[in-house]
Amino acid sequence: MVVTEQGVLPDGVPVPGRDAAGRAVVPTLGVEEEFLLVDRLTRAPVPRAGPVIEAASHALGDLVQEEFYRCMVEVCTRPATTATDVRSQLALLRAAAAEAARASGALLVASGTAVVPPEAPIPVTDTSRYRRMARQFGALVDGNLGIVCGCHVHIGTADRAQALFLVNHTRPWLPVLQALTANSPFAGGVDTGFASWRCVEFGRWPTAEPAPLLDSASYEESAAALVASGILMDRRMIYWFARPSEHQPTVEFRVADTNADLDTTVLVALLLRGLCATLLARAEERRPPPPPDVSVPRLRDAHRYAAQYGPTGLALDPVTGGRVPARSLITALVAAATPGLRAAGDEDEVHRLLGALRRKGTGAARQRAALHRSGSLRAVVDHLADLTSCA
Repeated sequence: MVVTEQGVLPDGVPVPGRDAAGRAVVPTLGVEEEFLLVDRLTRAPVPRAGPVIEAASHALGDLVQEEFYRCMVEVCTRPATTATDVRSQLALLRAAAAEAARASGALLVASGTAVVPPEAPIPVTDTSRYRRMARQFGALVDGNLGIVCGCHVHIGTADRAQALFLVNHTRPWLPVLQALTANSPFAGGVDTGFASWRCVEFGRWPTAEPAPLLDSASYEESAAALVASGILMDRRMIYWFARPSEHQPTVEFRVADTNADLDTTVLVALLLRGLCATLLARAEERRPPPPPDVSVPRLRDAHRYAAQYGPTGLALDPVTGGRVPARSLITALVAAATPGLRAAGDEDEVHRLLGALRRKGTGAARQRAALHRSGSLRAVVDHLADLTSCA
C-alpha cells in the first residue's frame, strides 16, 4: 500500500517509512532557526548580517544563511535521526553564530520579534529576489515591526503525496504547538498583550495561515494560480503553516517562534516527528486518522487564541470550536504523538522537556518576567542573548 493525501491505496507499491523487513523507519528531522542581530550597546536590531555570516561560514559553511532583513541570520541543521543529534547540531550552530555576532559588536538573540525597536528602518538584504519582494509588497516591508523570526521544522518524507497527507492531518494540532513556542510578547518597545506577536505580524503576508486541504493535483493548481495572479511572487512564498518543501523531500512546519531556550526548540521538533510518524504508521496499517475536515476559518481562530494566550488558560479546540483548557489540548497532542515518540525512543525526553517548560514558562512568559524583575527592555534582550548562546 502507499500513503496518499487522504488515506491509503491498495498494496502494490513499496511503502515509504518501512524497511525491507517491514519495520517502521523513524523519519528524519531538521530545524531552521532565524535569529536577530542586536547592537551590544543599544540592544536594537542592526544590519550586520553580512560580516556575521562571513565569519560564521568558516565554521558552518552553508548551514548559516542570510534572511530577508540585514539584521537577521538563519542556521539550518542537517537531517538528524536522534534527539541528541538535533540538539548537538543546534547548540553548535548557535555557538558559532553567537561568536561571529560578538566579533561584529552584536548579540545573537532568539526572539520572534525585536524587544527594542531599531533606531532606523532595517534595509532588506541585497539580493534580486528580496528586492523584488520589497517592491511588490512595499506596504509590508517596513524594516521595523515586520522583522520577525521563526523556527521551521522539517520532517522527512518520500514524496509530495506523503507530505500533503501529513499537512492535511496535522492541521488541527498546529495551534497547540504554536502556543507552546510563543516567544514574542514585545514589539515596537511595548507589550502587545499577545504571547506571539510574530504570528500576528507575519499574518499580514499572503498565505501566512493554515493550509487548505489539498491533494497533489489541487496543490499544483493552487500554487500555480497564486503565482499567476500576482498574489505571490513565486512558490517559495507559499507561507502556509505546514507545506511540502519546494527544495527538500520534507514537510515543513512554520508555526513556531524562534526560542532562546533550546529545550523548547527540541521539544517542538520531537513532538512534530512523533505526530508524523504516528500518522504514517496508522495509514500504512490501513487505520488512517479521521477525515481532516476542520475549516480554515476555525483553524485561524484557534491560532489566534494560541498567539494571544499561549499554553495557559483557555484555548480554542479547532475540531469542536469550543473553548477548553489549553492543558487538555497539550495532553491530547502528546497522546496522539506517543506511538511515534516510542518508535523513536523520544517519549521520556518529551515528557522531561514538557515538564521543564511548564516549570520555567514559555519564552513569552520569561520575557515578561525579565521585564518585571528589571524594569528594562534592554535587560530582557540580555536575558534572551544569554539563553541563546548558552545552548
